[in-house]
Amino acid sequence: MVGMTATAAERPGHPEGPARPCRILRVAGPLVEVEYVGGTAMYDLVSLGQAGLPGEVVAIGGDVVTVQSYEYTGGLAPGDTARPMGAPLSAALGPALLGGVFDGLLRPLSGGGEWLRPGSVRPATPERTWSFVPEVSEGGRIGEGGVVGEIRDGGPVRSRVLVPPGVGGVVERVAAAGAYRQDEVVAVVGGAEVRIGASWPVRRPRPVRERGGEREALGTGQRVIDLLFPVARGSTVAVPGGFGTGKTMLLQQIAKWCDADVIVYIGCGERGNEMADVIAELAALEDPRTGGRLADRTVTIANTSNMPMMAREASVYTGATVAEYFRDMGLDVVVIADSTSRWAEALREFASRTGALPAEEGYPAGLASAIAAFYERAGAVVTLGGERGSVTMIGAVSPPGGDLTEPVTAHTERFVRSVWSLDRDLAYARHYPALSWSGSFSRDAAVLAERRAAAGDAAWADRRARLAAVLAEADRLADLVDLVGVTALPDPERVGVLAGRLVREGVLRQSALSANDAYCGPGKAAALADAVLATVDRCRELVASGVPAATVEAVDFGPVLRAREEVGPHDTEGVGARRQAMLDRLGEPR
Repeated sequence: MVGMTATAAERPGHPEGPARPCRILRVAGPLVEVEYVGGTAMYDLVSLGQAGLPGEVVAIGGDVVTVQSYEYTGGLAPGDTARPMGAPLSAALGPALLGGVFDGLLRPLSGGGEWLRPGSVRPATPERTWSFVPEVSEGGRIGEGGVVGEIRDGGPVRSRVLVPPGVGGVVERVAAAGAYRQDEVVAVVGGAEVRIGASWPVRRPRPVRERGGEREALGTGQRVIDLLFPVARGSTVAVPGGFGTGKTMLLQQIAKWCDADVIVYIGCGERGNEMADVIAELAALEDPRTGGRLADRTVTIANTSNMPMMAREASVYTGATVAEYFRDMGLDVVVIADSTSRWAEALREFASRTGALPAEEGYPAGLASAIAAFYERAGAVVTLGGERGSVTMIGAVSPPGGDLTEPVTAHTERFVRSVWSLDRDLAYARHYPALSWSGSFSRDAAVLAERRAAAGDAAWADRRARLAAVLAEADRLADLVDLVGVTALPDPERVGVLAGRLVREGVLRQSALSANDAYCGPGKAAALADAVLATVDRCRELVASGVPAATVEAVDFGPVLRAREEVGPHDTEGVGARRQAMLDRLGEPR
């Protein structure tokens, strides 16, 4: 049972349940004004017209309630009936989410059925049952967030039935091990019914016991990220880049290869063909953890550009709620939102329809607060049940014309821990991932360096610093090379230009289509970096001993440049052999 729910019992402060029907006064695109009736509150769900189109209360003024519709409002007219549902927009959560493809309201986009008709808020209760095994006994006590039982056939990810937030006490009844539907009661705790599935308002973060704690690195399998701009579990990342710089490809690579337990991929306003490619690739890709399909531990929310724009605004909150649901089971979840710029455009369009005072470039004045609130839902936490889990947020930003000073990009960079900025020149030069080492940063690097050292890789921080220094020197010399040519530079600086090329081509470049190099393990990444840095050191020694830079530049550096493609994702020995072959080719300094 997946989709949006609206039950008054789950909404504190709404004891009266759904309000009486009222009249629609005005329709302006997705903006609908209806009569105010008692009991209606902000963000309540409203059923519009005979078709029951879902909408959400966004403003209450006098005798008029303003509703944003999440579906096409063609045919809706003043005088039609609206029915406030007396509860906020909520997501139906459960084991059926894994492996599914949903729209921005968490309605399934696979399998077909009556839910496809306009106005459907949730599909009919599915007949599928889940194998439930209790982990508590009647008469025992359990607190909020505690584990009632486990779902044994929920896929490759450990799926649990938890006591809802705000509930706890004596276990009055617990179901025997067996098969149950998602909406069936499997326990009664403190007088409250506990079902396999759960429901939660999408705009309200799920509570936790404690935030923070030790920060661990999230491995992405992409060398430029893991070596230079690492991200911690529970952290936040922005990926700004203009059209054609490879944002979607980079995010797809992270979705495929990062070492999270669950992936929530939000296609927020993406083109339909790109989302179709993502879904097809996830379904075809083998999960390195289980040998099954990677899609089986992925939740895909596909709110494409041809779907209603107002549903786009809700899709990011829906994805965050799904992530928090799995986080509360003690899992590490990665949320990939592609792209938050199109979400911000939905906010701008709606603000213009409501007559809100525009700020920069027409965006609403509350844009910064909305962006901050979204990324605030990330974090490494101790759950109510005492488990450790995390939600890592990675959001793409698509600035118009590649202008990184526009409001969405500028505000996002204020609230995230890392920025992976994509460079148009690198993309046009076919250097992928086209991640700019001068325009990117990671605030997690210092903490993660300590964690790497404690785990046995004491050279990680020094390796990162040396790579950054080589790239910075090469960038400094690039303008001089453009003006006077590389042959006019002193020999030591010519080696600096060569060093930058070796690092770019031998370490940072990575092909998403390569069987050996689409994913790179941490051992191989470190070995490649060390091999290139050792080669650079030998080149500097040769020049310092009197060997002309032109002679050094003429050497075939193939052994280190081809190593990334020729050895497997974890083959550190193969990299080491090519490193030695390269050093032997360069010989001893004279």
